[in-house]
Amino acid sequence: MSRAVVIGGGIGGLTAAVALSLKGWDVTICERAGSLEPVGSGLAVAPNALKALDTIGAGDKVRELAAMQGQAGVRASDGRWLLRTSAEAVMARFGDPTVLLLRATLVDLLARRLPAGALRLGTSVETADPGTGRVVTGQGDLDADLIVAADGINSAVRRALFPSHPAPVHSGVTSWRVVVPSPEPDLRSSETWGRGQVFGVMPLADGLVYCYATAPAGRAADVPGGKRRLTALFSGWHDPIPRLLAAARENEILEHDIFALPSPPPAFHAGRVALLGDAAHAMTPNMGQGACQAIEDAVVLAHVAGAPGAAPVDLAPYTAARRARTAGVMRRSWTLCRLTQWSNPLAVRARDTVMTLAGRLAGDVSLRQFDDVFTWRPPAS
Repeated sequence: MSRAVVIGGGIGGLTAAVALSLKGWDVTICERAGSLEPVGSGLAVAPNALKALDTIGAGDKVRELAAMQGQAGVRASDGRWLLRTSAEAVMARFGDPTVLLLRATLVDLLARRLPAGALRLGTSVETADPGTGRVVTGQGDLDADLIVAADGINSAVRRALFPSHPAPVHSGVTSWRVVVPSPEPDLRSSETWGRGQVFGVMPLADGLVYCYATAPAGRAADVPGGKRRLTALFSGWHDPIPRLLAAARENEILEHDIFALPSPPPAFHAGRVALLGDAAHAMTPNMGQGACQAIEDAVVLAHVAGAPGAAPVDLAPYTAARRARTAGVMRRSWTLCRLTQWSNPLAVRARDTVMTLAGRLAGDVSLRQFDDVFTWRPPAS
């Protein structure tokens, strides 16, 4: 049986491992961490990713966790709706909901589908040879017919394959993430834009809410503590933001600067190696497509690899299928990231006015801008 070695046990790597194992590959996942306990944050599984998860039998399990109902959209800091849609409209337009869930929930769902013994925790990969398929780890060498580099934004494999390609760059913003109890039973999903700042509210199952925020790097840096800093940044913003921040626990708030690749590498493969997820196309989170595109990568790669055979896998169709699509999502994410950073009062007022008019005159523009992303379908088996 041919062996596939997956470097990295994140969502993309786990999806790839499950998809390849279903094709008949002997799969080994090398994850350098000692456990698969992810950071305490949420994510959105959009209709395109749900269709991809259907190919490994996981889509319906995720759909069962759908908590978003009713009105949703983009608001101003005083609470006015700039763009508005609803969960029902998403379902009607794309045939599937956008499911908001804890990252840990999806990781666990995928890990349960792995073949026994496939996951090797505490295993760091030192080198991966695209020519021979030799993978050198701290716990011994592995020989692979296919190597899946899902080793994240700072991918050592990407740097080795494309040493002259630009490294990830700072987006200009700092992000905060926290999961808190819901202050009310029918809380609506929303993203609020202010002067250079964003606050997102994502209701989850089991009475929880995932909150995320961004602000220009260094803003309120003189205020100590994540909770106090967030409270200072978003003081005076509309309800329920103050109540959500009041419920946050200091030690559970995650704070990171956001980095992303300025462009994808010239190819997503070299020899026996395929780049996947953030290793190939790390993007800003503004379109909520980072994990979704990694899931797409995984099922397309498994389709291209097919059932193991005597001939080496030709990975050129994988690059052809994924590079242009993900490059487009990367560009749009960067554009939205820059729009949210506008701080000039006149520019912000003009931006908000355009968004409001677009919503009134062009119908559900907040959904139509995602048509080419959400309507993607996985390749036929």
